[in-house]
Amino acid sequence: MLGGLAGLVGLSAVAGVLVTATVTPAIAVSGAAASSAITMFDNLPSVLDIDRLMLPTTLYAKKPDSDDYVELTQFYDQNRSPVEFDEITPVMYDAILSSEDPRYYQHGGVDLIGTTRAVLSNLRGGGETQGGSSISQQYVKNILVQRCEADAQTEEEKYECWTAATTAAGDEGIQRKLQEMRYAIALEQKYSKNEILLGYLNIANFGGTTYGIDAAARRYFGVSAADLSLAQAATLAGIVQNPNTYRIDMKAGSITNADGVGLNGEPDGEVDAAAGQLAALDNLLADGTIDQEQYLAAADGYTLTKGRQLYVLSRMLDDGKITRDQYVEAVIAPITPKITSPKTGCSAATGAEYYCQYVRAVIENDPAFGATIDERTELLRRGGLNVYTTLDWSLQKSATETMSRYAPSSIADMNFGSTSVSVEADTGRVLAIAQNTKFRDGDNGGDPNYSSIVYAGDLTHGGSIGFPAGSTFKLFTLLGWLEEGHSVNEVVNAAVRPPMSMTNTCAGNWVNNSSPLWKPNNFGEVPGYAGTPMQFTAQSLNSGFVFMAAELDLCEIQKIATKMGVTLGNGEEVPMVNANEVIGSDAISPLAIAGAYGTVANNGIYCEPKVIDKVVDPDGNELALPERSCEQVLDPAVAATAAYALQGVMQNGGTGSTANPRDGVPLIGKTGTHEESQTWVVESSTKVATAVWVGNSIGERDVFKTWANGTQVAYLRYSIAREIQGAANALYGGSAFPSPDSNLTRQVLIEMPNVVGMTVEEATSTLQNAGFQVIVGSAVDSDVAKGVVADQDPPGGLVNGGTVVTIFPSNGAGITVPDVAGRNLDRAISDLRRAGFGNVQAGTCTQSDDAGNNPQATGTSPAAGSTTNRNTAIVVDYVARDCGGDDDEDEGDNPGNGGGNG
Repeated sequence: MLGGLAGLVGLSAVAGVLVTATVTPAIAVSGAAASSAITMFDNLPSVLDIDRLMLPTTLYAKKPDSDDYVELTQFYDQNRSPVEFDEITPVMYDAILSSEDPRYYQHGGVDLIGTTRAVLSNLRGGGETQGGSSISQQYVKNILVQRCEADAQTEEEKYECWTAATTAAGDEGIQRKLQEMRYAIALEQKYSKNEILLGYLNIANFGGTTYGIDAAARRYFGVSAADLSLAQAATLAGIVQNPNTYRIDMKAGSITNADGVGLNGEPDGEVDAAAGQLAALDNLLADGTIDQEQYLAAADGYTLTKGRQLYVLSRMLDDGKITRDQYVEAVIAPITPKITSPKTGCSAATGAEYYCQYVRAVIENDPAFGATIDERTELLRRGGLNVYTTLDWSLQKSATETMSRYAPSSIADMNFGSTSVSVEADTGRVLAIAQNTKFRDGDNGGDPNYSSIVYAGDLTHGGSIGFPAGSTFKLFTLLGWLEEGHSVNEVVNAAVRPPMSMTNTCAGNWVNNSSPLWKPNNFGEVPGYAGTPMQFTAQSLNSGFVFMAAELDLCEIQKIATKMGVTLGNGEEVPMVNANEVIGSDAISPLAIAGAYGTVANNGIYCEPKVIDKVVDPDGNELALPERSCEQVLDPAVAATAAYALQGVMQNGGTGSTANPRDGVPLIGKTGTHEESQTWVVESSTKVATAVWVGNSIGERDVFKTWANGTQVAYLRYSIAREIQGAANALYGGSAFPSPDSNLTRQVLIEMPNVVGMTVEEATSTLQNAGFQVIVGSAVDSDVAKGVVADQDPPGGLVNGGTVVTIFPSNGAGITVPDVAGRNLDRAISDLRRAGFGNVQAGTCTQSDDAGNNPQATGTSPAAGSTTNRNTAIVVDYVARDCGGDDDEDEGDNPGNGGGNG
């Protein structure tokens, strides 16, 4: 053991000589031991690359009415804001050099005196390596620690990095010290003193996650590194020696004794030992310049830090960097932190927390930021990116305030949720995301008022699986209808009934084989009718869209949704294998729905949603963005005609009219409800599309029977959508939508069946199956049996699509008037009476010399062939040689030759 110790002492001594020789070549080195040590030293690695500092990534949003940006938040493992040499106050350089390396500008990377003292102290104590490191060596140490921490996966591994670099003892400690010196000397040969000093101040830890002098100045004192005072600079220079003990963002520090008491707390009425060791302070106490109470007051809560600060101040005084008066003033001044918490994480992005969370998800998941999730996360937290988002702060503020005003953060006995998202239609730029809950990263601890899930996003971007889209999904059937060349004015029989099958060329046809047979129900139990897609869209008639889809291919509807960026919330394609998916049973993200309606508003051009406008690295280089494109996915004629139909939703009589801000900006839109548990409104100008969802984030509580702020939950969507879209209209405006395609709005002539002679039930079924809406009129006189259709209006034949037909049943009391013209008048009257008419009279006589000897019937009123009630008066007109004039002698039942008006 003694021999080993002697050898270690010898090696240490030789190392000291070697350092001297390396730094000051004029000093001679001799002896075999020295030569051996030099050889060993030369064989150590000498090249240390200075890695890029771990830098925070900063998210920005554009200021309202300005091209300038405002910081939203940062993400980091190390809070650091690197500065240039002239951005640090000179007193900070004086403080760090006087306390850490007073001969910095004289040595070549290693301070022989300090190093020798450290080696001897290490040998004496057999414990931790002590002091003696130059600024260059400390810079090396910090570089190595950061490199190790960059690869560390856990907090334990990070701690091991620090321990290995700072507290290793014995032979291993000396070996590490020599390597540190070798690197320091190499650094000094490559970089200037000022570059190394600045690098050290930018990399050094100042407690917790605070790294670098500028971040420390802002964190602890609320000033920049350029504005630090003497007392503040001395405090920070002292912190670097043991950062988590001396940190001043928590009284007593973060290091505790065995009893859990912070070591940096106030001592019980005694000057701390660390401070008592300072001769200069002892002198001040001894000569009465200050007393113990003044010192204790100045050290209140930060005893060790105050002692360390006084050490720095005394060294500055000894070096002539400050005057005695400055020294005394700083000594008696209490440490007065002004803790300024840096923005970090999405909780700090006040008013845009969920937008921030969506951006974070893009960076962590998009290959543009790295091949693996670990690479992307590292880039986010250490890459120093400046990320300029697409967020419109004015619209975001309006959306957040609107959401807060109408949607509470929770409702008792319900997993209540609401969100809005607004997208620029012609770029895909996501302008705003608002949500009813309060943001808390991670688990909400069972508190329904908090959530980290972004309801507007999907599973990849925010952790949501979306929500059943309800009638907002009908858009894709409407588009499929138009793409197949159908007209929005074409009649479809939408009477509520079970559809028997639907074509699906992708997954196989759907067949209605449930028991009982599935049928679409309409809101409010509306029975359905024969109508047009224009009507179905404005009134959101479920049965209308189901039977439109029955004339299409479900596979094609799926393809339309897919090419417009709509998938399930989990990222999979919408399957479209069941009829009820036509009316929105699948869970879709609000952002996807907004993008789809924005596509219609943008003349059929779909722009993938984007939340990042620009990314700049720490060197000012603009990086490649995640791939996002705009593509023509709909024929402009189809988009224009769909917009034409969707405008009816937002007008009087349409289901979305309540959500119309009525500010003169033309809008398209659609409402949606799913099983009384989810509600939607989506609306769009030609510039901005906004989707609003209100409902159950989990579960199916009836939103029509639940109230919030005096309003049924189901109707909150209208107020929220109206105000947010109104704010978007005020900021972005919007023009008129293109005129619809004439072919896709044509009136379609179809064959109307003739149902006269059928029963009312048979006639109604026949007409409805042909796509007509039927009205049963009042019974009419007819000679057919009672209840049988006697007439219809219009009659059978080609008619315009959308025509409503009225059928008239027989009352069974009708008789057809026989044709009695040419018969003797008496015979005519007699024949009419025998036909069943009880009220027959001679009518108008026409006098003619050509008439026969007896009056002859010329016609009846009602006319022959018409059907009328048996009690109807039948008037028989006739011709005679002498109509009788004023001769009243022959008046009677038989007018005879005299005629008359009997």
